[in-house]
Amino acid sequence: MIDPDVSKSWLRRALPVVLAHRWLLLTSLALSLIGLLVQVQIPDLVRIGIDDALVARTASLAKYAWLVAGFALAQGVINYLARRYLLKTAYEVEYDLRNIMYSHLVRMPFGFYDRVQTGELMSRSSSDIRAVQMYLTFGPSIIVQCTIAGFAFALMLSINVPLALVAMAAMPAVGILGWYARKAIFPVSWLIQSRLARVATVVDESVNGVRIVKAFAAEQRQLETLAHEADRVRWAYSREAWVRSWWSPTLENLPRLGLALVLLLGGLMAIDGRASIGTIVAFNSYVLMLQPPFRLLGMLIMLGQRAKASAQRIYEVLDTKSDIVDGAMTKKLNGDIEFDDVEFVYPLGTAALKGASFTVPRGQTVALVGRTASGKSTIARLLPRFYDVTGGAIRVDGHDVRSYRLAGLREQIGVVPDEPFLFSISIRDNIAYGRPSAELEDIRRAAEAAGAHEFIEGLPDGYDTVVGERGYTLSGGQRQRLAIARALLVNPPILILDDATSAVDVAVEQRIHDALKTLLSGRTTLIVAHRLSTIALAERVLLVEDGRIVADGTHEDLLTTEPRYAAVLAEMEPAS
Repeated sequence: MIDPDVSKSWLRRALPVVLAHRWLLLTSLALSLIGLLVQVQIPDLVRIGIDDALVARTASLAKYAWLVAGFALAQGVINYLARRYLLKTAYEVEYDLRNIMYSHLVRMPFGFYDRVQTGELMSRSSSDIRAVQMYLTFGPSIIVQCTIAGFAFALMLSINVPLALVAMAAMPAVGILGWYARKAIFPVSWLIQSRLARVATVVDESVNGVRIVKAFAAEQRQLETLAHEADRVRWAYSREAWVRSWWSPTLENLPRLGLALVLLLGGLMAIDGRASIGTIVAFNSYVLMLQPPFRLLGMLIMLGQRAKASAQRIYEVLDTKSDIVDGAMTKKLNGDIEFDDVEFVYPLGTAALKGASFTVPRGQTVALVGRTASGKSTIARLLPRFYDVTGGAIRVDGHDVRSYRLAGLREQIGVVPDEPFLFSISIRDNIAYGRPSAELEDIRRAAEAAGAHEFIEGLPDGYDTVVGERGYTLSGGQRQRLAIARALLVNPPILILDDATSAVDVAVEQRIHDALKTLLSGRTTLIVAHRLSTIALAERVLLVEDGRIVADGTHEDLLTTEPRYAAVLAEMEPAS
């Protein structure tokens, strides 16, 4: 998990994720270290071989050739194992980060998604997580790789102190430049990640809203919007490239200054007899060996700044607390509902309910009737705690819904929204989404009750037919019937139908209603009604106006005694 202490640095907060796989990572780092120790021995073997076999002619050259080959082979095997364990660690860390992010997102209430763009969340759940994972796993490996400079320096000191000091003369300048590079790169890294998120948002909206885009012939406008955002990303990347083009070559090439100095001073020392040819060759190898670590050091600085920017964007999501606190009570619901002076204001400031009060006894079917934006659908969303009330209380079986465990409450409240959503899986799995272990026979019965069995049987693969994304390969009426079947299969004690048959024709709607009349018996049901025919399912009608319940009675009584009810019915869509 991510450390919740916001006062800590981003790296310390992410440390628990890495520590969860510490043995994999430590094995990789240990193998890398061993590989480096083997690697730094090779130039020394070459030095001894040249001096003994070629200059002094006191030993066999073949012996040293075989030793160098053996060390090189051992280094290759060790590096292979180190890389394998490192990549395994990287995949495990990325897996954990994605699960942490997804687990948090599924716990967030509707209000969070009202404020946050989907593209932003997708970007933070993909490219930002990858940037953090790269640094958390490859960062320690790069640091270990950079320790080769220390090993090489120690060996150089043991061979020739003046040459060793000359070879490392440029290193302090590398450290200072690295610190300045870090400060220069961070703002650009943040800018890139934020602008990539905006591009993801535009693409997501264009794909999900493709039918609207095409309906208004707005393809060119969307392309221009995407091009504008892509240009902003390109500018940010160009800025980063400019920063990299200045700092990276400088950091990488400074060690080569040491190579020039080694060749100059070493040559003079060899002429004076204070250094052997083998020593100069070995030092040349050691200085060349220092270049990859310093190239990696530049890469580490870049990775670190991008990871810091990405981690802060991820933490912005993870540090957002849900305003819906889970309760502890778990019990089987009977279905008695009470709204007690309920007030609710949406996150953007729209007041939807202003003291709504009513009761629904167990087993009763009640229709909520009112003009658009009167508060009907809000009542349906508050009961399963998609949002929490801002005033008053909602009780089920005499207990405030806030005292129930969320999962237990929602498992016993079936919801059929006015815009049904289907997953890109089979029809069978869509209907069984709330009860995955359901038998096919139970799924068929739910589909028959929802008037869906007939059209499902006519599909190429029947119940195994895979629907397209969001169910758009089906008609609106077919999607609604599958959503009804999905809710009925769970067999909840409380059912909410939010204009659930608005997209079906009269004949189909009548069949659904006939089935529902039997299925709703003994089940507490709230029906958000936008059509006259839907009201016929209800035993009782609540008239909602301006966030309040202004009338309560049967359809016949309200029709004769309540002018406001008659006025609303006159504006309703007939059953046609």
